Amino acid sequence: MRLSVLLALVLFLTLTLRGDGFGQGGAEQPVTGDWLLTHSLSDPEQLNPLTSNDASASEVLGYIFESLLQLDPRTLQLKPLLAESRPEISKDKLSYTFKLRRDAHFSDGRPLTGDDVLFSIKTIKCPLVDAPFLRVYFDSIVDAQLIDPHTIRFTTKEPYFMNEEQLGFFLVLPRHIYDPENLLKNIGVRDLLGNPAKLPDQVKRFADNFNKNFSRNPVGSGPYKFAFWKTGQEVQLVRDPSYWAYGKAGIDQPHIDRVRFRVINNPDAALIQLKSGDLDTMDLTPIQATRGTGSDRFKRQFAKYEFYGAAYSYIGWNNASPIFRDKRVRQAMTYFTNREQMVKSILFGLGRIVESPIYFNRPEYYKNLYNYPFDPKKALALLAEAGWKDTDGDGILDKVIDGRKVPLRFEIKVNYGNDVREAVALTLQDELKKHGIAASVRRLDWTIFLDDVKNHKFDAVILGWQMSFTEGDNFQVWHSSQADNKGSNAISFKNARVDQILEAYRREFDEKKRFEMAKEFQRILNDEQPYTFLFARKTVSAVDRRFRGVEVLSTSTGFNPFEWWVPRPLQKYGTRQTASQTAN
Repeated sequence: MRLSVLLALVLFLTLTLRGDGFGQGGAEQPVTGDWLLTHSLSDPEQLNPLTSNDASASEVLGYIFESLLQLDPRTLQLKPLLAESRPEISKDKLSYTFKLRRDAHFSDGRPLTGDDVLFSIKTIKCPLVDAPFLRVYFDSIVDAQLIDPHTIRFTTKEPYFMNEEQLGFFLVLPRHIYDPENLLKNIGVRDLLGNPAKLPDQVKRFADNFNKNFSRNPVGSGPYKFAFWKTGQEVQLVRDPSYWAYGKAGIDQPHIDRVRFRVINNPDAALIQLKSGDLDTMDLTPIQATRGTGSDRFKRQFAKYEFYGAAYSYIGWNNASPIFRDKRVRQAMTYFTNREQMVKSILFGLGRIVESPIYFNRPEYYKNLYNYPFDPKKALALLAEAGWKDTDGDGILDKVIDGRKVPLRFEIKVNYGNDVREAVALTLQDELKKHGIAASVRRLDWTIFLDDVKNHKFDAVILGWQMSFTEGDNFQVWHSSQADNKGSNAISFKNARVDQILEAYRREFDEKKRFEMAKEFQRILNDEQPYTFLFARKTVSAVDRRFRGVEVLSTSTGFNPFEWWVPRPLQKYGTRQTASQTAN
């Protein structure tokens, strides 16, 4: 499971791509210049660094904002970024003290100090800020105090095995931009822990302003600055020539002058743009990877990289629905889902079935989970056991629920432009129709789709989650408390034993004991089937061969575009900057 889309992004942007290693080695030295035109299937929902929670936004924001710590892409160990070093941790693991670098500054030139870090944690902790999916990782934080302008101490109410990681990875915002009136100046973290209705008026004013007015104009300390966003067309970023970390050891040095996220909802149209040179990189659909990119001309222009990302797709059943609150119905839906055939026919073999939200290469992944086969007879038997039968002869199964007859009819929602999810929905729809189940499929624009998911306005949805390369915390998605206030438990799964496990897991520092808890957690999900877990896709990415710096690391998957660069003779766009303009 992912940490949260924003926190996982910090991992994503520090990890590199598995592939054929093109552009590595040799005596070439990185130079600045050129642009990167990358494909985005949809617009970001918004670009507020704390309240956005979709992958498109997270990818953009990772270029603009930074955190106290980062992951070393080779060892997956924590290392400093905005902090001078990893924190000093008290013996009882209840306090974490960070010393900040004195040379860091935001893109507008203002210094980054402890005041900005303190403001950022206050914003996360403020219950009126629309970030429940993020706030859940900071439940144990009860106070934060500045020891001096460059030293901050966080206090926790209880030990949490991921506290250093969470405190190290939250994005640091410039207070002068996001709270220009300094409304939170005299509000402490402890003041934000009480009844939200009793918070002072200035906190309500701040939250209202923060939630509404910072969705399109992000400002951070990272190597890129926001340039503009043309809705439905592209988001564009420019390299900050005054980036504070130029020449600093251990910190990625950006080389590309401009990054353009081009929004193209149709993957086939995107491939045409790629082949014509109007895109430099895109993730290929399975059919594109296997049938549309094999020509000699394509191979000369683009390198293809294959890797299993730490992500999975699923069908989420609304557990609060009268139809799906019975686990036998959810189990039946999984038996009706021919996942093996979907991997073969929809993914063209570029994927593997998953049964759990935990990354299958992690040691806590439970390998002995029941693998639900495609078995319509078993599915029908479960539905009959649950009381579903065709009582009126209309060809649709029905059942009396809460005093009224309910047909087994529901809608599957998918986001427009995602051909794989749509194909899964249509394949399942056809199978269900054979057995007296009426399922319809609705395609929605991404922002409308996300709003429906957050507000539980669906019967079933097809979505995906980022998982963690390192050990994760499943509280955000699976604890019952996260079904409220637009939390990530959008399917309203509530299980008392799972709640107990997830709460205990956070306080347990013994890795072996945590892993045993993780196994029980996975066994319960496997039985309850709140999701029909589908598959992890093998990503196939095409990258223009003029780019260098694509490195293969055995420890991780994903791109690290900060390492990409283009030799001057191959550069296509923009003014070629000299070494005197920026440090390399």
